Amino acid sequence: MRTSISGRVFDLFIVAFSGLFGLICFVPFLYVVAASFTAPEELLRKGFVLFPHSFSLDGYRYIFSTPTITRSLVVTIALAAIGTLINLLFTVLMAYPLARSDLFGRRPLMLMIVFTLIFSGGMIPNYLVVKSLHLLDSYWSLVLPGLINAFNLIVLKNFFQQLPDGLEESARIDGCTDFGVLFRIVLPLSGSALATFGLFYAVGHWNTFFNAILYLNDADKWPIQVWLRQIIILSQAGIGDASSFDDSFVVPPPAIIKMAVIVISTVPILLIYPFLQKHFAKGVLLGSVKG
Repeated sequence: MRTSISGRVFDLFIVAFSGLFGLICFVPFLYVVAASFTAPEELLRKGFVLFPHSFSLDGYRYIFSTPTITRSLVVTIALAAIGTLINLLFTVLMAYPLARSDLFGRRPLMLMIVFTLIFSGGMIPNYLVVKSLHLLDSYWSLVLPGLINAFNLIVLKNFFQQLPDGLEESARIDGCTDFGVLFRIVLPLSGSALATFGLFYAVGHWNTFFNAILYLNDADKWPIQVWLRQIIILSQAGIGDASSFDDSFVVPPPAIIKMAVIVISTVPILLIYPFLQKHFAKGVLLGSVKG
């Protein structure tokens, strides 16, 4: 199909604007990665490096010389994996009944869910609830308060509503119970939606910061984002153990240690996205078309 000159100009503008926006987003991340692998002398001399000439892993060696970052990384990975599974399980168990038109009290329940999208109890009431449940200093304090995200629940409910009714009726004729229909018919057809909302929940758990500061007093339980804050904002870059190296080792400057910690805390969750990208747009759009 032939397009007009104005259409081609508009397409060119969109491509140029998108490319510029992508470049603006990519350059800071490239700088962080490049600086973390740059030799200290080169970084101190140039100040800004995108393509280092002198390659060095001293920042990463120093960070992993103590178990602090490794332990917090393991905590974050476990929290993201287990927390996401629990979030998906409870979101599905609530979204599927709400997707059925014959559910008693469906409208009041939906009004209560929508109400939580607009209003919340606030930080202090949430803290008092967590404290009264004896969840302080427990990893459950990072999972249970956000067990079901209202937005994800509504979109997933809409996704379930779009599945053909004939599939469910056929399964019931074959003797499936409600749980049988859910786990043997509905969930296998909802891979894109589950992958999308699983990514949402996983990124949320990976970036857990404020709740961890609020509810966790034991530093050994802190996730990686809290340690990242300690290092960057409070300038506590001395987290390594220089005595574990030989005498020729020089402790890297704080700038390199900060960049290395940023890379360590960012790259693992970025590696998940390419595997879920093909499900991402489909999972969100299919569930948001029908209200």
